[in-house]
Amino acid sequence: MPETALPATDLDLISFLKAIPDARMRRGIRIPAWYLLLVALLGILSRCQSLRDLERFAIRHHSVLCEALGIELRRPPSDSAFRYFFRQVDVAALCAAIRDWTIAQIPGGAADLDQLICDGKTLRGSIEPTPGGGSAFIAQVTLYSAALGVAISQACYATGENHERAVLKQLLGEMDLDGVLIQADALHTQSPFFNSSRSRGPTSC
Repeated sequence: MPETALPATDLDLISFLKAIPDARMRRGIRIPAWYLLLVALLGILSRCQSLRDLERFAIRHHSVLCEALGIELRRPPSDSAFRYFFRQVDVAALCAAIRDWTIAQIPGGAADLDQLICDGKTLRGSIEPTPGGGSAFIAQVTLYSAALGVAISQACYATGENHERAVLKQLLGEMDLDGVLIQADALHTQSPFFNSSRSRGPTSC
C-alpha cells in the first residue's frame, strides 16, 4: 500500500498513535493502525456512537483526510474493519499515548501542572444486577486539570475486578507529579493509600 504521510512533529497526535503496537496479523492489512485510531478519535469527537457511525464518517471524509495526510487508500475503513481492529488494540497503550500527547501540548509538560482533580464516574448503561442483589458496573477514573480544562489521564475498570483507589494509584504512578496537588474524594483518605511510595506528594480531599 503506497503511503507518504506528512512528516510528524513531537507534538503531532499521529506520531503518538504510530507508536501504539498493531496486534493484527501482517498479512492482508490494507489500512494502517494509526489511521484507524485517528478516524475513530475524530469520529467520536464528531458524536459517532457506533461502528456504523464511524464507517459513515470515514466514507464522508475519506478523500479530504487522504489528501490532508498525504496517503493513498483505495477505500475507507468499514464497520467490520473497525470491529476487528478494536478487538485487538492495546487499550492501555492507547490511553498512554493520548495522555502523553495531551501532556506534550502543555508548554512545560507535566512540570507546569500544579493541581489535578480526581473524579470517578459510572459509565451510563453499564450497570448490571449481581446474584447477591447488588449491582456491578464499569467506572472511569479521570485526572483533570481545571486550569487547562482538559483530562490529563484516565482509566476504566469493572467494579467486580478493581477499585477506584487502586486505579487512582496506578494513574498517579505512571506520571511524574512531584509537587502537584491532587484533589480526591474522601474515598481515598485511607492509610494504605497515603503510605504508598507512589502517592507521597501533597494530597487534598
